[in-house]
Amino acid sequence: MKELSEEVVRIAKLAGAKILEIYADESLFGIEVKSDESPLTQADKAANDIIIEGLSALSVDYPIISEETKLKPFSERKHYKKFWLVDPLDGTKEFIKRNGDFTVNIALVEDGAPIMGVVFIPVTGEVYWGIKGSGAFYQDESGETKKLQANAYSMSDKGLRVVCSRSHINADTQQFIDQLEEPESVSRGSSLKFLLIASGQAEVYPRMGPTMEWDTGAAQIVLEEAGGQVLHHVTLEPLKYNKENLLNPYFIAQAKLS
Repeated sequence: MKELSEEVVRIAKLAGAKILEIYADESLFGIEVKSDESPLTQADKAANDIIIEGLSALSVDYPIISEETKLKPFSERKHYKKFWLVDPLDGTKEFIKRNGDFTVNIALVEDGAPIMGVVFIPVTGEVYWGIKGSGAFYQDESGETKKLQANAYSMSDKGLRVVCSRSHINADTQQFIDQLEEPESVSRGSSLKFLLIASGQAEVYPRMGPTMEWDTGAAQIVLEEAGGQVLHHVTLEPLKYNKENLLNPYFIAQAKLS
């Protein structure tokens, strides 16, 4: 798994380099609107092509579920024991806004749970990855690597750092925040929200809004291996993957409960 994760990091960095090429010239964005009214750029497409080609060339042969590739019917997908889950450009809106808060997400999922994940931040060159049972790690642009450890916390702690979406806080999210004592709001885009918790820069991220499986898979295993959790907001069970409908339930991503 360590060798495989190194290969996936390499693929993610190749995709990130292509994203940055397009990011540097707004005339290349080629913005389209998908059927769900979310934006799509040439960077999404180009990164997807690189990732699909890279994963397909590996010694292991697993099917791929990607945001930018036509989804196979559930009658076929339900037989996947292991598969790649890909968001080639998570945070397309942030990419278009040119604020740097976008990532490349690649996860390996087994029996409905992520077992390895890589999140690459093209603008900074930083990479985060997690391997089930082996820990979560961070590497900066210079190549210096460190192990990640989420903070220990309690919901009754004063001044908890709560990660919120850049775009809006809805009523359900506000209701969750209102139960905390003097919380501090932290705002980031894309899967960077999970990474703030995994790296000890925040404690909780209530997501009371729509996300898709490819938005969360890679970051979930990074956070879990750092000691945190990503839980269904009602059942408090870890998020599951390759459901018939790939829409996630509302969830709470959190550091280590003490």
